[in-house]
Amino acid sequence: MRVSKQNEARIVADGGREYGAFNSKLMAIVHVLIYFYALGEFYYLDRSVNSLTFIGMGLVVFSMYMLYMVSRLLSPIWTVKLMVAKNHQYVDHWLFRNIKHPNYFLNIVPELVGIILVCQAWYTALLLLPIYAIIMYIRIIEENKIIELLKVESF
Repeated sequence: MRVSKQNEARIVADGGREYGAFNSKLMAIVHVLIYFYALGEFYYLDRSVNSLTFIGMGLVVFSMYMLYMVSRLLSPIWTVKLMVAKNHQYVDHWLFRNIKHPNYFLNIVPELVGIILVCQAWYTALLLLPIYAIIMYIRIIEENKIIELLKVESF
């Protein structure tokens, strides 16, 4: 989060801008709610550690590695928010060419599924994952529009 905040400040100071601010806020709120509800469900429903816990931990570790990779590849322009820097250059790394939206599908989805499995938070999954999926779908549509504009502008 610290790196994202620093990059956000620099992007805005250099004339960049944010898109989809309302959706980004919703995404952040529901993301945090999934953690709180999952942990609450684990604690209050007295779930026990089992093989699902370890599968979930593996997914969380994988997701953190992918977050590291994506944030490193996008380095000065990586943010949690949907932002475009002035004179933004489209990043044409093989990961982005072969996996559309790797931050969402290789970081966020495994992270949240991992947390659900670690906590065995089935009620949280039923309640909040569909809401998060809708928010992420809207975010991807917004991001796809911006990516297409960047591709056109960079050539």
